[in-house]
Amino acid sequence: MSELTIYSRPDDPAPQVFTDFEIIRERLDAIGVSFERWEASRPLSADADQDEVLAAYREDVERLTQQYGFKSVDVVALTPDHPKREELRQMFLSEHTHDDFEVRFFVDGSGMFYLHPDEAVYMLRCDKGDLISVPAGTRHWFDMGPAPCFKAIRLFTTPDGWQAKFTGDGIADDYPRFGE
Repeated sequence: MSELTIYSRPDDPAPQVFTDFEIIRERLDAIGVSFERWEASRPLSADADQDEVLAAYREDVERLTQQYGFKSVDVVALTPDHPKREELRQMFLSEHTHDDFEVRFFVDGSGMFYLHPDEAVYMLRCDKGDLISVPAGTRHWFDMGPAPCFKAIRLFTTPDGWQAKFTGDGIADDYPRFGE
């Protein structure tokens, strides 16, 4: 189940926690982050390939592509037995920004986005059926956990716009890691 935890500071003794979709959506919308729920138009097997996944979510993908001018779409998957799982996890554990939207739809599995748009940190657990769209320039980081297990659709407006630009701020080390 999706969960949004808002910390006013790293040692916040009583962070705000929300599990209701509409409340999560409203809280994220207030900081410019889009949050949606999608359903597949047909059942998907666990080993569905990119073409099958994109066909099952075609209407939603096309809607966003037309709305934002996305130029490429792909599907990425990671499993707990991936030989480079820890290396891949480390790539996005530090606060960074992008010149492009970071748009992820979780076809399966889960991951944790940490959003730092102001003084607060918004920790959002995304699960199967969740779409998050982080605007360009928003400080954030992502944790797939020590045993990553997810399949996600990614949408891009430029081939290199999603590359991480690290802020150099060590804030990510002050918050709980996903799955630990």
